Parts: sequence; structure tokens; C-alpha cells
Amino acid sequence: MSISQFKYSTIPDEAEALRREVRAFLAEALKGYPAVKRAYSWMGFDAQFSRLLGSRGWLGMALPKQYGGGEASPFARYVIIEELLAAGAPVSAHWIADRQSAPLILRFGTEAQREKYLPPICRGESYFCIGMSEPNSGSDLASIKSNAKKTDAGWLLNGQKVWTTNAQHSHYMIALVRTGDKEESGRHGGMSQFIIDLSLPGVTIRPIADLSGNEHFNEVFFDNVQLDNDALIGAEGNGWGQVTAELAFERSGPERFLSSIALIHTAIAAIGKQPDALQARDIGRITARLVTLRNMSLAVTQQLSEGQNPAWAASCVKDLGNVFEQDLPEILQLLVEDQPQVGGGSDHAQVLAYLTQMAPSFSLRGGTREILRGIIARGLGLR
Repeated sequence: MSISQFKYSTIPDEAEALRREVRAFLAEALKGYPAVKRAYSWMGFDAQFSRLLGSRGWLGMALPKQYGGGEASPFARYVIIEELLAAGAPVSAHWIADRQSAPLILRFGTEAQREKYLPPICRGESYFCIGMSEPNSGSDLASIKSNAKKTDAGWLLNGQKVWTTNAQHSHYMIALVRTGDKEESGRHGGMSQFIIDLSLPGVTIRPIADLSGNEHFNEVFFDNVQLDNDALIGAEGNGWGQVTAELAFERSGPERFLSSIALIHTAIAAIGKQPDALQARDIGRITARLVTLRNMSLAVTQQLSEGQNPAWAASCVKDLGNVFEQDLPEILQLLVEDQPQVGGGSDHAQVLAYLTQMAPSFSLRGGTREILRGIIARGLGLR
């Protein structure tokens, strides 16, 4: 591995041409949308908005047309995602399904699974969550204890997942669980992925409130949940390899450096067209970091479009993106006189308050900083 993985990539003209249409749509659809709600970014839930995007063909864009997709390039999808995030559109309902569940099902699923799950994802009608993290496992995903035992009727699932984003709003979870003996198969063997209907008996979902009072995260409990044979996705025992492929989609997109973009917008609006020397310098530095991260993300998009598994490069994007996102509230608080204020004050004060509370979680979701840096070190041959 080397830094050459980040080969400079540009968005093709035919994909770039979508940008004007998307901006015009968002200007109308989000007219009067409050700045603090725009700060929710890809955590803002609005099922009606997701269905509206689906009706325009802006979900499942890169999927085959036979499953409801548009067979567009990954760069066309990138343009759509970038504009949605920059505008602070409420995309949380369909986000995980469109970003990683659909590509996973397309790559590893059976034809019956593709026909069942992909079309409603493309319509913005079917929502997925990810079942990876577990209590007492920390960042060690290989130590999970949830398990599925083979039965005459299919599989019997027991265990618990935690920090599961949007589980309370989702129809399905794609979960990583043990189906083999850890002692026999090793730490990274004996794991499989299942598509779990969250309405099944034995599934219990409990929301977890965060510092801002919102409930994005959840605990999910499985108590003797009976799964059909067709709930297994991919090959039994191949769960670890499938998950690492899935995480490349999760860790490399523009959401990994645009989660705090609303704060940049409100800060620039508050500063106005005549910044002082400190304000001009720091806004310039922020812009330079943002452009660099965007170029890195586009390079990973190029690799994904070529069928590669750029786990190392994706981890770099997420780690550096998280550092950037977490730096912004502190930097921008020093540039504008407004202090953080919950439930009142200027747009900037409200957005600053929300993102100051949320920023600590940015380096947890999708893989902690320690795990990412371990992957990066391995990719560089340092461990």
C-alpha cells in the first residue's frame, strides 16, 4: 500500500451536469428549512423526502435497471449525495440502504433477494440499519457474541446489537453474527450476515438519547428470533470478508467530511463579505482541508467503481474527515462572537450548539479512530 492509492480523480462531465438540476430541486424543496435542521445532515429523517428522491431516480442510481436502479456511474451518485449533504437535506431514512445495504445485496445476495429488496430501496420505501457493534465488544468487531444456530426451519437468532442508527425507523437490519465455533474457525471466521425483518417476534428495539436529546442510536435485542433460510446473505462463514467490503462504502463518502458543513455556512453568513485577517486565514485553511478530503474521497469512489476493495484508503478518508469535522466547532466558535445556544439565538449559535454536542460521536460511528489507524498502519506495512 502507498499514498499512490489516492490518484487524482475528476467527476466526468455527464455526471457533473446533474449538479444544476439537483441544486434547483433542493432550493425549492428545502425553501425555509431551518439552519439547525440542516445541521442534522445525513442524520435528518424524513420518509416523504426519501420517497420524493426515489421518484426522481436519485436513489439506487448505480444499481441495474432491472432492480429499479438507473445504471448511472458512481460519480453521478456522488454528485447527488454531495449536493444533498451540502444543503443539509434530511436523507437519513434511505441513507444506509442506498449507501451500503443495496450494493451488498447486489454483490452477495441471491437473485430472489435482489428482486425482493432492491426495488423498494430505489423507490425510497425500504429502510435498513446495520447490526455490527455489540455491548462489551468495544471496537473489536471480531469479538461479537450474537449467534444464529441452524434449525430445520432456518436459523434461530439470539444476541444484542448496540449503537444501531435508525433501527427504530428501519424495516430491516443486515447483521453480522456468529454461525460457527470461534475456537475452530478463528477470530475472523465462523461469522455470517443475515437480513433480519425487524417486525419479527423476538426483536426488541430501545432508542438511546444522545447529548442533543435526539434518538439516532438504538439497542436491538434478539430473543429466539426465527429466520428463514433465505435470510442468510452471501456464503455462510464469509461474513467478515463481506463486512470489510461493505465498510469501504460506509467510510469513504462525502458524509465523512460534510457532517459539519452547515456550521461553515452559518459562520460565513455571520462573518459577511468583509472578514478580518484571522477570519480570512482560518476560512481559507478550512477550505483547503475540505478540498483535499473531497479529492481523497473521489479517488476512493474511482476505486470502488473499478470493483476494488479500498479498505485502507477509505479508512484514511474517514479518519482525516472525522478530525476535520470535530475541529470545526472549536475553530468557528473563535471566529464569530455568537456563543452556542440551544433553542434560540442566531442560526449560527443554534447550529454551533448542536454540532458541539454531536461532534464527539463522529469518530465513533463507522469505526473508531483507533481501529481506523490500525487499518492504516497495516496498509502502510507498519504492523
